[in-house]
Amino acid sequence: MKLLSVAVATAILAPAAAWAQTAARPAAPAETRRYAIEVAGLRVGTMTATRQPQPGTADVVYTCTSDVKVTILFYHLKVYYQVINQVRAGQLVLSTVEAHTNQGNFSSRTEWKGDHYDIRADQYKYHHQATEKSPITYTVTDMFFGEPQGRGRAYAEYFGDFFSVTKMAAGTYNARRDGREDEYQYANGQLVTLIKKNPIKNFIIRYVP
Repeated sequence: MKLLSVAVATAILAPAAAWAQTAARPAAPAETRRYAIEVAGLRVGTMTATRQPQPGTADVVYTCTSDVKVTILFYHLKVYYQVINQVRAGQLVLSTVEAHTNQGNFSSRTEWKGDHYDIRADQYKYHHQATEKSPITYTVTDMFFGEPQGRGRAYAEYFGDFFSVTKMAAGTYNARRDGREDEYQYANGQLVTLIKKNPIKNFIIRYVP
């Protein structure tokens, strides 16, 4: 089969991850969702999404981490990807994205400055710098923890830009941006399958109970 490049694989997997703080008091229980990543029927990695309320504050820290390793003959792909979102009273205040690959290390950052966001994405063969004045209240990472009911877009931390979100059927939503399309499938309000579509091979991300 044709094989995916680091650029394609990293961008496809881009979700959302965690910004961890040291708390003086024990943290509230975290909600964790675990997934297996498959390509062409083969398991090639894992993805873990975590939502952690911060004790004594209005902050919630979201973490989404994926680890993919593919070795076929002389082809080797390795991508470790982590997004960390700090949300305060429902608004994103800081998002950091780190990608460590066999082609180098890359990052994105979105930070609230009081009246706007500074946005910078420096990923493999992708660079974007912008400002955003409107508060960001819904991200791609949030989609791991419930259906995007009534939401028309979700902020994609990796790209520093927005996906449009459309409900296709009961429990099924499409997220699109600049020719890229992801399909989110929910059961009982929980994400069970995420299909990251690609002309070469789709990434299938399945919930592991």
